[in-house]
Amino acid sequence: MDKTEAQKRIAELTEIIEYHNNLYYNQDEPEISDFEYDMLLRELENLEEEYPELKLPDSPTNKVGGSAGEKFSPVTHAVVMESLHDSFSHDELRDFDRRVREVVPDVKYVVEPKFDGLSVSCEYKGGVFVRGSTRGDGTTGEDVTDNLTLP
Repeated sequence: MDKTEAQKRIAELTEIIEYHNNLYYNQDEPEISDFEYDMLLRELENLEEEYPELKLPDSPTNKVGGSAGEKFSPVTHAVVMESLHDSFSHDELRDFDRRVREVVPDVKYVVEPKFDGLSVSCEYKGGVFVRGSTRGDGTTGEDVTDNLTLP
C-alpha cells in the first residue's frame, strides 16, 4: 500500500471506528462484535505506525471511544482512565508479559474471563467507598455512586 492509499484507508477507518464508537459507547447499540471492532482499530494502529506522518491528532487511537453522558453528574478523573490493551496471539501476550516484567520482575497474574460491561473507577477514603464513576472519555465520566451502593 502506498502513502496515498494509506491516507485514504486511514480516513475510512477513522470514520468507521467513530461510527461504531458512538453506537457502542453512547447508544449502547453495537452493530459489530468486539473482535471485529478491535481488528478495525488494530488496522488503523498499524497504518499509523507505518505512516506516522498521517496520524491525526484526533485519531481514534488517541482516545477512549465514548463520552460522558448527561444522565448523571460529571466527574473529572484525577488520573485519566484509558482503555485496556488487547492481545490476540500468544506472541502479543508474551510481549505484554515482557513489558510488564521490565517494570515488575516478580509479577503474578490473576486471569478471569472477560465480561463485556462498564468500566468504573471506585474511590475510597480511609477504606470507605465514597464515589464511583464511569470512564466516559477517559478524562470526564459520570457519577454512578448510587448505582454501586447497597440500599
